[in-house]
Amino acid sequence: MNTGPNAPLGAPGGGVGEMSYVYAVGREGPALDGLAARLPGVDGRPLRPVGGGGLCALVSGVPSDTFGEQGLTAQMEDLDRLESVARAHHAVVDAAFAETSVLPMRLATVYLDDARVADMLVRQRSEFRELLGRLEGHVELGVKVYADPRTAAAPAPATVAPSGAGAGRAYLRRRQAEQRDSQDTYRTASELAARAAWLAEGVAASRAVHRPQQGQLASRSGVNVSNEAYLVPREHTEQLRRELSALAEDVPGVAVEVTGPWAPYSFATAVTAEGADGGGPR
Repeated sequence: MNTGPNAPLGAPGGGVGEMSYVYAVGREGPALDGLAARLPGVDGRPLRPVGGGGLCALVSGVPSDTFGEQGLTAQMEDLDRLESVARAHHAVVDAAFAETSVLPMRLATVYLDDARVADMLVRQRSEFRELLGRLEGHVELGVKVYADPRTAAAPAPATVAPSGAGAGRAYLRRRQAEQRDSQDTYRTASELAARAAWLAEGVAASRAVHRPQQGQLASRSGVNVSNEAYLVPREHTEQLRRELSALAEDVPGVAVEVTGPWAPYSFATAVTAEGADGGGPR
């Protein structure tokens, strides 16, 4: 965040005690101007276009007391509040992406005022234009592979439980079999993840490898062994989705989850908004 001594709040387009929250950057034109006129941002605040260097940023005003450094930190620690901000942010980005090519900004990217936003657009216009050109006509597909050994093993046949020393040996054999099944499931999941990458890279312009999701972030049962995103030409999206989704149809204990198409969040970070404070989306 740009916080120099001559950085007044409430520059043209904002209000006193407000900061400028940036959602996305695209080329100047009627598409983003029209969107700003009809779509709300975080907390229902109206959007406005801020231009500079032939580019346009979608911006809304946000209170400086809650989106300054201390206030923003507190919001990011409140999971319910974080979800609310993220939903509003992504709603703006997705609506803009449906209209034209845009670069999604990181969640909670804020500037002191609109003048700082315009200055950022001018200074980074070459990088932004190059990236917009590269992303033109492309969407993001997410591909996650899960391993769940519990669903892979066939139920053991009913037998009479042994007693004494035999019970201990039977337990040990059963545990060894479970471990082998688990190892086989993870091995199969890894092989399938490699197959998915091979398929996707056949048509994708770029690939991004993310950290596997755990706990509440994971969207299904099992262990997320692979979490990747691909920048795919729009016309190949549905065919690739079908091919990827079919990979694990007859593979017990392994699942492939394909999400999207999304705005290219994973591929808009080669250029970051200089002078901004904020955290990433996913």
